[in-house]
Amino acid sequence: MNALDSNSTRPYLIRALYEWCTDNALTPFIAVLVDATVQVPREYVQNGEIVLNVSFDATSGLKLGNEFIEFKVRFGGVPRDISVPVDRVIAIYARENGQGMAFPVPVAQSSEDDATDEPEAPASAAAAPAPGIAAPRGGIQLVPTAATAEDDGGVPTDPPTPPRQRPALKRVK
Repeated sequence: MNALDSNSTRPYLIRALYEWCTDNALTPFIAVLVDATVQVPREYVQNGEIVLNVSFDATSGLKLGNEFIEFKVRFGGVPRDISVPVDRVIAIYARENGQGMAFPVPVAQSSEDDATDEPEAPASAAAAPAPGIAAPRGGIQLVPTAATAEDDGGVPTDPPTPPRQRPALKRVK
């Protein structure tokens, strides 16, 4: 069996980090890249992404499967069924310290994601801003990568920022 025939490691890593968070009394959050296959409240999607609290206390009937992450949750007191394909999860981390793991961003099936036209709305407790992505305390931070090009003088220069950038991990001390 070669690597192309084997299952993705992403669902296994998500389950492992979820278990690590719960064993250490931390709150596991997942960052999800939203498209038409993701079933989440669209009013809480910001910039095509949503961050979800998947802790035992915040969810009901959590299933961390190989293909989908499914659970029930309340947004503003309204019960919702959430279904996220595992390949749309771009990070899982602990809310308290930002430690976790980021995954490669899935390639869009069309030239633009379906969720890019979503209106921005304030985040609720279940869709809280991502401290592991925004400004963690001594953990890991997702930052856009900017490739550097060297000119003839050997001095690195930053190219113009593309409209979409892939997140990368940066250790914050």
